[in-house]
Amino acid sequence: MAAPQTMAEAARGGIERWRRRSRVVRALRLIVPAVILLILVGLATSVVYNAMKPGPEATETNQPIRLINPRFVGRDDRGRAFVLTAASATRDPREYQKVYLDHPALVLDEQGPDPMRIIARKGVFHENTGKLEVSGGVRLASNRGAFETATSQFDTKSGELVGSGPVQGSGPLGEIDAKSYAVYDKGDRMVFEGRVHTRLIPK
Repeated sequence: MAAPQTMAEAARGGIERWRRRSRVVRALRLIVPAVILLILVGLATSVVYNAMKPGPEATETNQPIRLINPRFVGRDDRGRAFVLTAASATRDPREYQKVYLDHPALVLDEQGPDPMRIIARKGVFHENTGKLEVSGGVRLASNRGAFETATSQFDTKSGELVGSGPVQGSGPLGEIDAKSYAVYDKGDRMVFEGRVHTRLIPK
């Protein structure tokens, strides 16, 4: 009589195993979609965060370009060579042709009969127009004399020099003070204006 009882126990055991599997399947049906949803939410959050976070390339692009001991060379309309150097140069990140200079020094027609030198503490060189703006302890020197002023603008193409600040200096004829000055005709003519005072040196 043990056989029927064994068969009943086996049936009950099979039913119990089936129930356990059913519970596992139902649990997996809930857990798996939840895990997938969490993964998708994490990926979406990561994408949004990376899109809103500024990248290093954009930061580097906005950084100005700085040059150490730069050297610009060229010729004016008269064919005279000029050399512009500085301790350092920084390009404007928004205006590439605009270069800020630290302690600029310009030499015009160094091998010619009357070379001119300009030095200052600060300067701005516009490569597209060839104009050099200098300020702070500006000193101009040539065979015709030496002058000191606050600001000057030199056109490397035409060779004309203009200064709007007070100028002091000396030349072959004596000393001169004025409120402004200009050099025209490729350097052949100098004009001083505004409370001009001169002291001639007799020969």
